[in-house]
Amino acid sequence: MDAQVVQILQLTLNGISIGSIYALVALGIVLTYKATEVLNFAYGDILMMSAFIGWGLIVVAGIPFWPAALITILIAALLGYVLDRHVMRTIVGQPQFAGVMLTIALAFMLRGLVSMGFGPTSRSYPTPWTGHITHIGPIVVTDLNLVILAAALIVTALLFLFLRYTQLGVAIQASSQNQLAAYLCGIRVKRLNSFVWALTAAMAAVAGLLLAPIALVDISLWFVVLKGLAALVLGGFGSIPGAILGGLLIGLIEQFAGVYLPDGAKEMSAQLILIAVLILWPRGLLGEAHGRRV
Repeated sequence: MDAQVVQILQLTLNGISIGSIYALVALGIVLTYKATEVLNFAYGDILMMSAFIGWGLIVVAGIPFWPAALITILIAALLGYVLDRHVMRTIVGQPQFAGVMLTIALAFMLRGLVSMGFGPTSRSYPTPWTGHITHIGPIVVTDLNLVILAAALIVTALLFLFLRYTQLGVAIQASSQNQLAAYLCGIRVKRLNSFVWALTAAMAAVAGLLLAPIALVDISLWFVVLKGLAALVLGGFGSIPGAILGGLLIGLIEQFAGVYLPDGAKEMSAQLILIAVLILWPRGLLGEAHGRRV
């Protein structure tokens, strides 16, 4: 097979793998926004904190990867529940801007706690797939990338089944459409919002545990929330399928930009896409048109 074709296939597979993490991040953000009407800018910091907790359990405490991952996910879910129950709930009824500012404050608080507790040094931890590679024809891919892709598919499929076929999932969809109407129908909206925060925080922990072995356990992991926001805008803000599509596209664009464009283009690509979409196509690929005549 031609070397150029092999390179394109290699970049495509790598882009889909890293893009699936961006899709998970975007999915968590949009689910929180649709259910609670709060844009959670602390999502990346929950992800980053989960990576550090995972490192502490695996490296410091010596707990095997799978039990450590499960404990990390449970801790993140508990953190998400507590943040909504005891912090976000205090501003219910306030303008959306208040929620945005409060989540930004929470982001800085979580970042400071991690910095004080773990220090600024980058670190990593072993996984069952570290150092293993798989050959798919002429393409060489790390087993970790395959696991990331499989995990993202499983989480997305489970979330779809949960929202579609369970009573609690249907209640979340109802609340996302109209919280007042859902409350009048007997849905306990406040408790439901806390559950959504717990669920999305658990998703952030999964994304953090998958991303950390690639990008290292570092304070800067919170930056992934910017990629998630770019994916949301590209796919269509408020669209769950759009969040998934946008995440995959951002991952692909980054990989190809890193090879075929000048140095620095890979790091800038997500933000350039964000700006371009906001200017040229604000509704995104799968978003609904919302307009107001003035």
